[in-house]
Amino acid sequence: MSDGTSSAAPLDRLRVLDCATLFAGPLAATMLGDFGAEVIKVEHPHKPDPSRGHGPSKDGIGLWWKLLGRNKRTIALDLSRAEGRDVLLRLVAGADVVVENFRPGTLERWGLGWDELSAANPRLVLARVTGFGQFGPYAHRPGFGTLAEAMSGFAALTGEPDGPPTLPPFGLADSIAALSTAYAVMTALAGRERTGRGQVVDMAIIEPMLTVLGPHPVWYDQLGYVQPRTGNRSANNAPRNTYRTADGRWVAVSTSAQSVAERVLRLVGHPEFLAEPWFSTGAGRAAHAAELDEAVGGWIARHDREEVLRAFEEAQAAVAPVYDIRDVLADEQYRALGSITEVEDEELGTVAMQNVLFRLSETPGGIRWAGRGHGADTDEVLSGLGLTREQIDTLREAGVVR
Repeated sequence: MSDGTSSAAPLDRLRVLDCATLFAGPLAATMLGDFGAEVIKVEHPHKPDPSRGHGPSKDGIGLWWKLLGRNKRTIALDLSRAEGRDVLLRLVAGADVVVENFRPGTLERWGLGWDELSAANPRLVLARVTGFGQFGPYAHRPGFGTLAEAMSGFAALTGEPDGPPTLPPFGLADSIAALSTAYAVMTALAGRERTGRGQVVDMAIIEPMLTVLGPHPVWYDQLGYVQPRTGNRSANNAPRNTYRTADGRWVAVSTSAQSVAERVLRLVGHPEFLAEPWFSTGAGRAAHAAELDEAVGGWIARHDREEVLRAFEEAQAAVAPVYDIRDVLADEQYRALGSITEVEDEELGTVAMQNVLFRLSETPGGIRWAGRGHGADTDEVLSGLGLTREQIDTLREAGVVR
């Protein structure tokens, strides 16, 4: 079980208000919390973060939330009400970061725009995570990761050549945007150390997804080249594919390095390919992917998966088994890294989930608790602001807090 403590973590004493919903913004806040930030999750009293109801549940308890809500204290506060606005501004005065993903103009309509927030705390970093950014013709459209996967070019590249554009069956764009937002927040905080002032992070989910696709704008600008769908094959090197083994399982092979491509073809008994002029470059091999797939796939099809993995490892060629989550949990490398950890939970006993994203040798992060109940920490957080029991009760009776 992960046992990192905030006192040993690099983001200790950093306070983050997570006012976002669903995935990109909240996941960015989770990543900050994993390394010691005090994260306060702000949810509507009657409309909690929808991630609490996404995916499978156990005994009515949403399991996705246990991951997304880890290391966060939860309060329920209606920001659209004047009383809720006042409470948030009091929280902002002692915070370092606010993460939000309302449509542009929403916070301003509630009197919680950048002018008001920065007046309450000039050192605040406000991370605004939306589908299309804070300005431009699409800014006010509802935006989700699926739309970014479509508009970035990802879906057009993904799938079989004669099939439709293909979307990932998980929150790929949101997750990439979350990583980018966490990086952007830390960059803004570093800037604050020089200037003494906070600033706004404008994160459009369509942009990180476009960035990770690589040099497509350069290729089109300079060559007019538009990469087609190629299935599992790469347009840049070959052999690169998934191949079925004799025992009906699957492996993936990659040959991005020339030396690895040479080892693979020697291993599968086709060294004659190495003498071909086109074999010396990734692009040349990609143009002959069908021939190379036949050679590699034919050899793999005659051997069980464990034989394939062992032979590739002995040849120092790049191969990996195609896993589902059962295989991931049983894999010795993931176990060695501690990639999956068990977290004690007051509702479920223990919960297995991904560990913190990376390891630091001197100031490691850690998971202190899994996602907590809706509004579980409202009283504690508000009393920490100096509100009396009577004031909190009044807010609760008025529906401003839960």
